[in-house]
Amino acid sequence: MESQNFGHEHPLVLMFNEEAQSNQSEASPTQYCSRCGEKMSSGPSFGCAEECGFYLHKECAEAPSQIHHPFHRDHPLCLLTKPPANYSSGRFICDFCGEEGKTFDYNCSSCDLDFHIKCALFTYNLAEKRVGEFKPIAFKDPSICAEELGNAKCFGCWEPLVDSIYCSLDCGFNLHQKCADLPFQIGYPGHRKHPLILQFSSEIFPCVICQGTERGGFFYSCSLCNFVIHIACLSPPSIIEDKGHQHPFTLFFRQFLFTCDACGIEGNCFPYMCSNCNLLLHKTCISLPRIIKFMWHEHPIFHTYFLEINESESWDCVLCLKKVNTEHGSYSCSDCHFIVHVNCVLRREEWYYVIEPDKILDYYSALLSDVSMDSFTVVERNKDGKATEIKHFSHLHNLMMSDKVVKDDKYCDGCTFSISGSFYHCSQCDFFLHKICAELPKKKHDWFHECQKHLILISDHIFKCCDCEYLSNGFAYKCEECKCQVCMRCSKILDTVTCEGHEHPLSFYVEYKGQCSACGVEIERAYKCKECNFGLCWDCLGLPCTTRHKCDEHLLTLAYHDNDTYSKRHFCDICEEDRNPNRWFYYCAICDTSVHTECVLGRYPFMKLGKKYEFKDHPHPLTLVKKMYYYPQCSACDKPCLDLALECQEPRCEYIIHWDCFGSSSGLRE
Repeated sequence: MESQNFGHEHPLVLMFNEEAQSNQSEASPTQYCSRCGEKMSSGPSFGCAEECGFYLHKECAEAPSQIHHPFHRDHPLCLLTKPPANYSSGRFICDFCGEEGKTFDYNCSSCDLDFHIKCALFTYNLAEKRVGEFKPIAFKDPSICAEELGNAKCFGCWEPLVDSIYCSLDCGFNLHQKCADLPFQIGYPGHRKHPLILQFSSEIFPCVICQGTERGGFFYSCSLCNFVIHIACLSPPSIIEDKGHQHPFTLFFRQFLFTCDACGIEGNCFPYMCSNCNLLLHKTCISLPRIIKFMWHEHPIFHTYFLEINESESWDCVLCLKKVNTEHGSYSCSDCHFIVHVNCVLRREEWYYVIEPDKILDYYSALLSDVSMDSFTVVERNKDGKATEIKHFSHLHNLMMSDKVVKDDKYCDGCTFSISGSFYHCSQCDFFLHKICAELPKKKHDWFHECQKHLILISDHIFKCCDCEYLSNGFAYKCEECKCQVCMRCSKILDTVTCEGHEHPLSFYVEYKGQCSACGVEIERAYKCKECNFGLCWDCLGLPCTTRHKCDEHLLTLAYHDNDTYSKRHFCDICEEDRNPNRWFYYCAICDTSVHTECVLGRYPFMKLGKKYEFKDHPHPLTLVKKMYYYPQCSACDKPCLDLALECQEPRCEYIIHWDCFGSSSGLRE
């Protein structure tokens, strides 16, 4: 039987069960409804008479162009053929089920509400008590099929289905029986002024019990008073006992404005109170973990409801860098003057793990057994007690202390930076270590490492740093669990640092958005100054203070601004392009050479030349070199070796290979 075409160019035919099933079995591709985008079922549906692949569920085809929904009484929901034009992605998120949609959309433009067709019709029929239209309904006992349910939740209250008797509807919704029978309007003892109406809304107000603001499902509300309560919170427990506190917490069944003594955040809800300790808490804050291990700090941090401090002391949260009110709850390590807001530290699960109070002694025992060992032993000391000769784990020979100025190009085998200041060196071979690099611990905690395992100091291999993503052949700190490796440059960067390019300390901001003051690149995380609008990206913070380049015979020094106002002098002496005088650059005062930082450092700034490596395709050891003045042909690809390469230095052997060619064969390519 033919019907109206519902906006389709061809006539549509109404198909009943047998006909629809026949079409399903004959068609090779799976058929989908052109309105809701879901798979066609075996029930009544419409199909194109011309068999062009256009199908509609009967309920989707007959969906009204407008719905005056009982759960959204202020405005009608209008059926759109596609998401509104101001949705740049061309998709919407359904405000009932939380799933994505990209076809027809019931929309309220005034309230920014969007619903799938089936979600809008389901909730409308539920409000009108016409759930029977979604036959068959089979109420089930969750205890019989708990394994099958898994983590499935009720679409009304969003609590697990295993909590009570539920029904599964043909339209794909699961609903507790008690949620299907919810009254449209109720009186509530916690809000006597007005009745509460069952509805959904795009306005996000926190629940007066749990303070949650999740969208989706149903809740009761009074729009006049912005009073909202989730279905699952209608009957909150009057007393909650928590093993982390010696007294029970009692519900104060009255909404008022207070500051939670556990998290320090203001709440306008029904608090739980401990009259013995004079505490008022959000319901969700009662069960806060007492001890956590936060990845930014080496020690466990403890939750307290208040801290006794000296009046002169100022405690700033290391995450948001705002002052912590120590009269309310926070997490802290008093030994290290380390503190964080509760909501700051708990907002990302990957940042921390919970330590149960009865396991804290085991944790400290394990920590003591994992104490870092020294990376060297002292062979000889001078009369002042300073180590003048050491045996370092990374080198075959003993190393001698020196503080003489190195005239030739010598680089540290630890951090790969130019040798300056006090250093250790090998008298038998070209091996150098800055004193600070030689004294690095064999194991250390890395504040930015999510595994939270101690990193092990290793040497003698090429790796890609997990933080800066540069290749390096210096020392690395390696995590044995996730295999992440961090270079020396990045391992020395802490959450708060000082920088010669700025007068104030810089702190790490997780949610910084702006330009790096050194290179001008847009960044989302930065080391920022609290006093002024100055921020640095991770790469610029770790720039070496001095470096060398073939463009100049002297050391180039990192400069932070150019005081020369003559604009024609603002160019790079390497690439000969313009140079922004407000950005950092490298400079030689003797030769008046000014160059971009990226032009000096190139692609491989942290690879120490002269190191030897074995290569499976060549019988002799290969030495890491950088060709600057002449460019021999690569033995693998026949192209000139313009940059980093590995060269055989055996007499009469002219083998040389690009780093790119070597890396692709060995699995170490950039």
